[in-house]
Amino acid sequence: MLGEIHQYQFSQRSSYLKRSVMRDLLKHAVDPNIISLAGGLPADECLPTAQLQACMNMVIERDGAAAYQYSPQYTPLRQWLADYMNERGVNCTVENIFITNGNQQALGILSRLFLDEGDIAVIEEAVFTGIQQGTKGVGAQVITVPTDLETGVDVDALEQVFSQHDVKFAVLIPDFHNPLGISMTPEKRQRVAELASRYGVPIAEDDAYSQLRFKGGALAPIASYQHDDYVFYMGSFSKMLAPSLRMGWMVIPEQLLPKVTVLRESIDLETSTLTQRTVAEFLQRGYLPEHLTQLNAEHEKRANKLMDALNNHLADIASWVVPEGGLFTWLTLPPHINTWDILQNAIDAGVVYIPGGAFALDGSKTNTMRLNFSKVATNKVEEGIARLSEVIHSSL
Repeated sequence: MLGEIHQYQFSQRSSYLKRSVMRDLLKHAVDPNIISLAGGLPADECLPTAQLQACMNMVIERDGAAAYQYSPQYTPLRQWLADYMNERGVNCTVENIFITNGNQQALGILSRLFLDEGDIAVIEEAVFTGIQQGTKGVGAQVITVPTDLETGVDVDALEQVFSQHDVKFAVLIPDFHNPLGISMTPEKRQRVAELASRYGVPIAEDDAYSQLRFKGGALAPIASYQHDDYVFYMGSFSKMLAPSLRMGWMVIPEQLLPKVTVLRESIDLETSTLTQRTVAEFLQRGYLPEHLTQLNAEHEKRANKLMDALNNHLADIASWVVPEGGLFTWLTLPPHINTWDILQNAIDAGVVYIPGGAFALDGSKTNTMRLNFSKVATNKVEEGIARLSEVIHSSL
């Protein structure tokens, strides 16, 4: 009967996974008494709700029942993405575009494609928990490499690991890193592509944030530097349009399409036909450039507000990344301050963040935290950092 306690025999693979602390802390984001610096979301008022609704209405009116049925991946969307990637310097055709339910699913597919249990995968020391789940979660032996807070992943360390181990797969975030907020330099991107080719290591380029730039010039993807298909680009509409779309894409070699398709079919068959057609309509109407301009202008305003507040309240004890885009900054405190230990005090004081240790596979980075600027209202930022500062200084 339901409710009885059973002695289930669980798979070994299920034991590799641990719940993301971000999900546990999301409940505080809706508490009106707490200022949340913990999320990774765009502000509600920045979502293109009217345009998406108009596009969906048009799709339903034009396509009727076809918009509600199962169907192959939507060719007009794939063609738009192929053109878009070519404009960014990634040589591809529509046959290289594979639609996914976001980057997390793309990573899951690639991990299952390249990793058997016990194989070696490489990720960064501090990285989005979904990447930890996507590699460690399939039973891989994970080796981490450090990331410089100005120039991106330590490519020398990456080469050392590639040269000393039989690495089967690697995952890197080149633009507006989650959680670090930094971007990889063009020189490092070129070296990474060269290393992938030299050592024959497939690298997933997790690019969910590059279109969220509000300072400086756009940087070419790692995949634009490759010559032999070892870099697998993963893009997403979740951050540039709306998280609940749950839609992204991969750029993959055409000869791998049958294997990738079978792996995808074993998970959930396909991405919503209605969603694909709606996003394609949005893109074909030319709504994206204006939307990104408005979104990034608002993000810049909020990021500047956060930087000012940090300078006002924490300059004596902390350092942080000054972002040029994305959603986050990374704050570093003196080594003896453990941000896990003071988290509950912060929540009690009415502010919440993500401890940096949540992003480290080995539990290190305990004197750091990730702060989000995109979701918190500008009139709440100063008060939020003031509360956080009081908690941190009290811990001394």
